[in-house]
Amino acid sequence: MDTGRGKSGDKGVVYLVGAGPGDPKLITVRGLECLKRCDVVVYDRLASPRLLRYLKPDAQKIYVGKLPDRHTMKQEEINQLLVDLALEGKTVTRLKGGDPTIFGRVGEEAELLRDNGIEYEIVPGITSAIAVPAYAGIPVTHRDLASSLSIVTGHESPDKLDRSIHWDKVTNATGTLIFLMGVAKIGYIAEQLIRHGKRPDTPVALIRWGTRVEQRTIVGTLESIERIVKEAGFQPPAVIVVGDVVLQREKLQWYERKPLFGVRVLVTRARAQASELADRIEELGGEPVEYPVIEIGEPTDAAAVQAIESALDMAEQYDWIFFTSVNGVEYFFRWLRSCNIDIRRFHRARIAAVGPKTAEALIARGLTVEELPAKFQAEGMLEQLDSELKPGQKALLPRGDLAREVLPRELKARGLEAVQADVYQTSVADHQDELALEWIRDREIHAVAFTSSSTVTNLFEVLRRNGIDDPAEALAGVDIVSIGPLTTATAVKAGLQVTVEPEEATIDALVEALVRHQANGRGLL
Repeated sequence: MDTGRGKSGDKGVVYLVGAGPGDPKLITVRGLECLKRCDVVVYDRLASPRLLRYLKPDAQKIYVGKLPDRHTMKQEEINQLLVDLALEGKTVTRLKGGDPTIFGRVGEEAELLRDNGIEYEIVPGITSAIAVPAYAGIPVTHRDLASSLSIVTGHESPDKLDRSIHWDKVTNATGTLIFLMGVAKIGYIAEQLIRHGKRPDTPVALIRWGTRVEQRTIVGTLESIERIVKEAGFQPPAVIVVGDVVLQREKLQWYERKPLFGVRVLVTRARAQASELADRIEELGGEPVEYPVIEIGEPTDAAAVQAIESALDMAEQYDWIFFTSVNGVEYFFRWLRSCNIDIRRFHRARIAAVGPKTAEALIARGLTVEELPAKFQAEGMLEQLDSELKPGQKALLPRGDLAREVLPRELKARGLEAVQADVYQTSVADHQDELALEWIRDREIHAVAFTSSSTVTNLFEVLRRNGIDDPAEALAGVDIVSIGPLTTATAVKAGLQVTVEPEEATIDALVEALVRHQANGRGLL
């Protein structure tokens, strides 16, 4: 890409990108490149909102999506918007659901760009016509059942459908028929296919919001599908598959059988830490909604900085260094670098870690860690090392400004000198996803994962700042997933009912506990 674009007086460039059908990981590598580098993204509702997290912090977001009952912006206005943005010298990504060349009206957008002398590129996407059936366990072709397919728009009135579709030719032209946007016309479509030669018992599947957490599939035949759709209250958007390949669903379902399928989980960890938990949820078929309510950073107050520097400068005096979080490890080493302190100056100190992830962070830096406690909290570490802690010893505690006072208090009670160094500070995050907030308001979040007490208190603060006066009531009925007893106590005090708490305070154990909870709810255990 031309990194010189966007200069005053220069025309920008527009990338017409297919975002795929809904699962954010189905976007192409090229599409993701365009998204990461753009100044403005123009997107619709069929593009996954999770893709917006890849934007530059200062990128502008413009929603032009259409809803069944209203149009937020006419197509002609969208076309002109792309031109106007490019004429301002901006790099624009037009993010469209599925593939932009399949009923995506990309030709109209590209034509106006060309007429205005604006450079553009069409970036193909994975079309819902293929991906959505695949996520429902339906291959659109099969060696024994269908060697060809047709993709047809169903989003027209019957008279327009009759003008645009030659039913006598389409009906039996290919082994599989795919209709996009045809839920409201399913009865008419089935009637025409039967009239022109399809067997009344031809299998039909409708997949709503395919590849997303809301995915729902119903199956019938041409003669029964209209009744099934009405009885189920089935609504668009959906992909319609007609043909014997639908029978493969009984054998090949995979996405809907994942243990967290259908579960939307609010992840409240700091953005830098959220990916591990989000990835685990996604692998298991759930949809993680990253809604960071805490921000981690270095203290900037002069007195706090001086206290850290003084604590580290006594490196040779320490008998112990107690690490209680991965953040403590990360920021401890950042301060060593900024203060130009060699880790070898701590040669006298034994190193203790509160849990396996903290230990892994230390081991990755070539440090040996004392035996891990059975309980992954300060009390467990004190219990494990009780016989090794001697009066007169000196201990360094690199930690956050909101850390509990248990460890320094108990060390002092045993006669040790505990030097606290608040190497990082925690604050309420200011920038959250508006869509996630909308889901909370509309009760479309199924679970909230809390990984520390601060994520509980900060979520409540963020929700109040955004007009939700009673966060506990807004989260009533939502599965509250707490990483451990201390976090649970904070959640309960805030008025929440904790439904999931793992035996071990780790991310892996938290996810496994959520899976078991969901399995119990579905009667799978």
